[in-house]
Amino acid sequence: MVEVVKYAATGRRKTSIARVIITPGTGKITINGRGFEVYFPRETDRIIILSPFKLTNFLSKFDMDVNAVGGGLTGQAGALRMAIARALTLFDQTTRSVLKKNLCLRRDSRMKERKKPGQKGARRKFQWVKR
Repeated sequence: MVEVVKYAATGRRKTSIARVIITPGTGKITINGRGFEVYFPRETDRIIILSPFKLTNFLSKFDMDVNAVGGGLTGQAGALRMAIARALTLFDQTTRSVLKKNLCLRRDSRMKERKKPGQKGARRKFQWVKR
C-alpha cells in the first residue's frame, strides 16, 4: 500500500482563516467544495493565492484542498496565500528563504479599527453644531 504524503498548514488575515492540505498531484484546487475560479471570481485574488507557487516553481505539482472561513474574499485570499507558503516550506525547506523575502510567510496584521464611543465611527465624529 502506497501512503500519500500530505502537508497541512493554516494562514490568517483580518478575520479570515484558511486551512490547506496539499498533496502531490496535477494542480487541482478545491475551496470549500467548489472550484478555484468559481470561488474566487476576481483575477487579483487568484494572482495573490498562486504567488507562492509561482515563486517556488511548483505551480502544477500539487493538488489543494482548502477550508476557508470568515471575512471576505480578499481576506480569505491573503490567508490562503500564507497557508500555501507555510505548507510549501514543510514540503521543501529550501523554499523558505524565497517565500520569506517576498513576505508570503509574514502575517498581515492590519485589522479593522474599532468604533469609539461618542463618535460616529472609528475616527469619524458626529457633526458639530454651533447654534
